Amino acid sequence: MSNSGLLRTARAATAVAFALAVAVSAHVERSVHAQSPKPADSVCNIQTTERIVAVGDIHGAFDNFVAILRAAQVIDNRSRWSGRRTVLVQTGDILDRGPDSRKAIDLLRRLERDAQRAGGRVVSLLGNHEFMRLVSDWRYVSPGEIDAFKTGDSAQFRDQVFAALSQQAEQRAKTEGREFDAAAYREQFMKEVPLGMIELRQAFGPQGEYAKWVRERPAVAKINGVLFLHGGISPEIAPLGCEGINAAVSKELAALPPPEQAASLMAASETGPLWYRGLALQKEEEVAPVLPTTLEQMKARAIVIGHSTVLPGRIVSRLDGRVILIDTGMVNGDFYPGGVSSALEWNGTMVTAIYLDRREPLVAPALQSAAPAASR
Repeated sequence: MSNSGLLRTARAATAVAFALAVAVSAHVERSVHAQSPKPADSVCNIQTTERIVAVGDIHGAFDNFVAILRAAQVIDNRSRWSGRRTVLVQTGDILDRGPDSRKAIDLLRRLERDAQRAGGRVVSLLGNHEFMRLVSDWRYVSPGEIDAFKTGDSAQFRDQVFAALSQQAEQRAKTEGREFDAAAYREQFMKEVPLGMIELRQAFGPQGEYAKWVRERPAVAKINGVLFLHGGISPEIAPLGCEGINAAVSKELAALPPPEQAASLMAASETGPLWYRGLALQKEEEVAPVLPTTLEQMKARAIVIGHSTVLPGRIVSRLDGRVILIDTGMVNGDFYPGGVSSALEWNGTMVTAIYLDRREPLVAPALQSAAPAASR
């Protein structure tokens, strides 16, 4: 997805988001989950002789996500971690479009803890849709995502927020010498703020629990010399290296500017790690001359990315496996007709594309070198 609409919608979202944030600040936030463990100090030099499984964009397709994790044998029929010492990577875009992004985040948070106890690891990365949520870009939020935050108190809470904002709006109209149509204001408010919306905004607001988890996600990971990220590594950011990119994005997320200024950030840039599509969309003959320099600067031998959907859904190996595209349109339906659930696996020198109904060897020489001797 392009970020060209980020500024266009930011101003419209700002007024509502600010008003809701003020109203919500008086509401006592309930903790719905135990706090997730913080990610390790560095995800830029993970070495393992164990199996590695990578899954691309989820976009709220929880059932399909669970199905591919089971097919890849990292969770069991009760959705409990069964991957032992496997390293599972999810390359971002858990949110938006589909209905069940909250359930997908909750599963990943639990698997982070469970995998660690079993000697494995879950590496959840930042996607552009997670960034969009943090800067109040709500264009792609689905009704199901809003419903997931609805509680028995939502109607009362919404009424309290409405009363506060209606009073403010009426006073403002009086000050400006305008008539205030209370019935029209209420109708518009109830249309734009369905039950659960305030709680969702709260959860992803500055002090929200889900926002905290998202802000802790790295943009890039490197495992056995292979980079994993959402969008891609452009020549502009490659000199920063893995740790430099993560540090820059983390600093931005820790002190986000007003939404109308968000487009100036690396995390919002078309050449940044969350949005860049050159590795996926440019012709191979255009990428080939610059890719060796990019890999050298990143101290990597290959790059695995999501973000740019491959349809009909099938994992694609480019440039002898130095670039692997793993977003195969998991959410499917109206969004990605022909999309499927998939996972990339390599075990030693064997590289495999996993689908719900089959496994296919992948031609990827860059990934088919011997695994390092040192354990993770």
